[in-house]
Parts: sequence; structure tokens; C-alpha cells
Amino acid sequence: MRTLITGGAGFIGGHLAERLIADGHAVKVLDDLSTGRRSNLAAILDHPMFTFTEGSVADDGLVGECVARSDRIFHLAAAVGVQRVVDRPVETILTNVLGSKVVLRHAAEQGRRILITSSSEIYGKSEAVPFAETDDCVLGPPQSVRWSYATSKAVAESLAMAYASRGSETIIARLFNTIGPRQSGSYGMVVPRFVAAALAGDPIRIFGDGTQTRCFCNVADVVDALVRLMDADAATGGVFNIGSTEEITIEQLADLILELTAGESVKQFVPYAEAYGEAIDDMLRRVPNLRAIHETIAWRPTHPLRETLLAIIEFVK
Repeated sequence: MRTLITGGAGFIGGHLAERLIADGHAVKVLDDLSTGRRSNLAAILDHPMFTFTEGSVADDGLVGECVARSDRIFHLAAAVGVQRVVDRPVETILTNVLGSKVVLRHAAEQGRRILITSSSEIYGKSEAVPFAETDDCVLGPPQSVRWSYATSKAVAESLAMAYASRGSETIIARLFNTIGPRQSGSYGMVVPRFVAAALAGDPIRIFGDGTQTRCFCNVADVVDALVRLMDADAATGGVFNIGSTEEITIEQLADLILELTAGESVKQFVPYAEAYGEAIDDMLRRVPNLRAIHETIAWRPTHPLRETLLAIIEFVK
């Protein structure tokens, strides 16, 4: 298969491209390198079945050409990271909404199956944990730029479902916290920040009081889910959570990383207003219900958190 990955030079996109190449597929990556890096594709840049195009998903003509030369599309291109979202809310909305609009339209017009990645952020402030795909989304007010990312992802999902209702082969994957080697901490990602601080002996900065919980899933498990959903006819028209159900508080995460690195860093609790320049709402718990994806493709994550953290630590070292 000829596979197009938008945002393929990102952390998840690079791992997905490697997996597809290993499976024998031809892969084309479209990425403007605003947050992606060529180094994420270093292992396959010279592979005869791989091509890279630097460009934006908002470029209608370029996207049309890329879709025409592909059999299927993984749409991963997005503005990511809480820090980036708070700093650049306009760019966040335009990238996530207009980019999705262009890619989805070309996929529909040219009859290509498309999987778009969404986010657990879409559940907002809902307290219906674990979150199921049919649950209500409880987003904060537009006055808070922190919700611009979740809102933009909700719009992109609605657009994808609108195309699906007209017969397009569309799949939505809601990704929960994904971690692994090569992930950058530049935009606020918590695990690479904590690991880098622990290895350097710097303070581990915990935003808020550290009681908020997350479930961290190995990128290899996430990529496996994406590939299997794309290959499953039964997945078209569906929305699927992808993540781990191994819940941990952020303070416990810091403690575990300190244990695994034998680090002596101190934990430093930082108010959200100081961390982001403004007070923001945070999701107190973020746990996925995996029933839909398990029933459709029999997928469950296989890498425990401790194992994944050790791999990340060794990579950073």
C-alpha cells in the first residue's frame, strides 16, 4: 500500500512510518517541521520505499497531489503540547481545523480511507471516568485559550463524521498520553521533562499539586493500534480510544522516574499560573474505556509503564 502520513516527522508519526516501512508499505510523509524533526525519521530517510515532502497540510494543491499518489492516509498533523497551545492559540485552531478540512476533503473526493488522530483532551472536564467514545464532551469556556486545542479537535472530529455520513471511509483515533523514545519535552510533555531533569539532577517541576492522574501508553502499542484500525473494514465510521488504563498520579510518576534513574532531584510544585503564564483548568483524571477498540480489533496495550520508562531513560542517556 502507498501510505501518506501528515505530520509524519513528529514523535508518533516517525514511529508509525518506521512500522509501515517494516511491514513492506511505501510511505510518504508530509510535514512542515514546525514541531516535527527529520531526526525522527533518521532510520528510514534513505529507504527506497520512503519519501519526505516538507510542506503544510493547509496547502490545498500540495495535499491534493500527495493524496492522489497514496492509497490511504494517516492524518496526524496538528499543533500539540499544552505550552504551545497556551502560547499560540490562533495557530492551534487554524492548524487543527483548516488542516483537517483540506485533508478530509481530498480524501473524500479521491475515495481514500483516512484515519485522523484526535485527543483525550476532547473529553474536557467530564467526570465520567473511564471515558467512553459516546460520552459527552465537557469543554471549558472560549475565554480560556487552554481549551482551544480540545475545541479544534472536536470540530475536526465533527467534520470527519460528516464526511463519514456521506460514505467516506473515515476512522477517528482518540489518543491518550503517548510516550516513548524520541519524544520531546519542548512543548510541555511531562515524561521527557521529568526524565531529563532527573538525569541532570535538576528540580522536577510538577505543575499543580501532582494529584492529577494520567495513563501513559507506549508509542509502539499506539502505532500497533493505528495500523490495525486502518486495516480493519469494521473500524470505518468509528471513533476509538487508544491508550493505557494503568493510572498514576503525576507526583507518583515523578517518584517512579527518580527511582528508575537513581536520581536525587527535588520535586518542585509549580502553580499553573506560574507554569503557563495564566491559571488554567486541568483534567483531574484521564482514563480511557477501551471496550470499543478491543471489540473491533482485539487490541490492548502490552507494555507496562515501568518498562516504557526504562526504555526512555536509556534512550536519553
